[in-house]
Amino acid sequence: MLQSEWFRTLTQYEKTSSRTALRQLLDTLVPYFGLWGVLIFSLQRGVPLWMLLPLILIAGGLLVRLFTIFHDCAHNAYFPSRRANRAVGYLAGLLTFTPYDAWPHSHTLHHATVGDLDRRGSGDIWTLTVAEYQRASRRTRLLYGLYRNPALLFLVSAPFMFLVLYRIPQKTSRRRERNSIWTINLAIALMMVLANATIGLRLYLSLQLPIVAVAAAVGAWLFYIQHQFEGVYWARHAEWDPMRAALEGSSYLKLPSVLQWFTGNIGLHHVHHLRPRIPSYNLPRCQSEIAAFQSVRPLTLRRSLKSFRLNLWDEANQKLVSFGALK
Repeated sequence: MLQSEWFRTLTQYEKTSSRTALRQLLDTLVPYFGLWGVLIFSLQRGVPLWMLLPLILIAGGLLVRLFTIFHDCAHNAYFPSRRANRAVGYLAGLLTFTPYDAWPHSHTLHHATVGDLDRRGSGDIWTLTVAEYQRASRRTRLLYGLYRNPALLFLVSAPFMFLVLYRIPQKTSRRRERNSIWTINLAIALMMVLANATIGLRLYLSLQLPIVAVAAAVGAWLFYIQHQFEGVYWARHAEWDPMRAALEGSSYLKLPSVLQWFTGNIGLHHVHHLRPRIPSYNLPRCQSEIAAFQSVRPLTLRRSLKSFRLNLWDEANQKLVSFGALK
């Protein structure tokens, strides 16, 4: 199917629904704030934090779902109204510690360059080719090995990015992006002042930090396997095909229905990259009704774990390989 035919076929799935969007927003925010209430009540009554871990994990999952709503708003693909997308985007950005007007810039570049070996480095996972790794200095190899370590990437780097890096404007940030960062920072500061005046800052942080850490780790895992998996597509810019980059360079993560709900259908990433304006709540219908999507091999949870040992792109054999393959 030609690219123009794809776009005409998929346009029907871009129709947004205020009713569906609002229902999805409420079935995320209501249980999220409800869990916060239960957690605060429990801690104030002397329940040990470790006993509340299951509730913290669920709250972290709901924060992941809220980030997918933020993601849709950033694409103007959640509500029919741009103003509504912006308002909900700022609210979701506050709760997920993500500046609404700053984040979409790198994400847009990511959509435009995914799978392009000559345009790496914009909102993606640091990936070196085998030749680049072999030419790299010892220091670069060490840093790259640490970066690709799953424990450090998901448990340390991801929370650090949301809690610290997103608080700091980049040198290349435009005025609107800087204002968005300072606005979110101010809102977070006010939220902490309010928490200190009501439940106490220590209690607030004892819940907020682990909830964000859980959500950040899950979100980083999702983003990682969306473009780092066995059989993924990469090409030099001269041969780069955006259609193949969407269908073969983005994974179809087939999750159990409960996990698909918590992750806001973002596992259907091949569909999203082909047409980013399709709202998350329309992705399953699009996947099931378009015959060409049925040929995309799904990535299961078990197969996704194999992706963590694939660290370098082998241009000669057109595939991701492990560090061990160099030996």
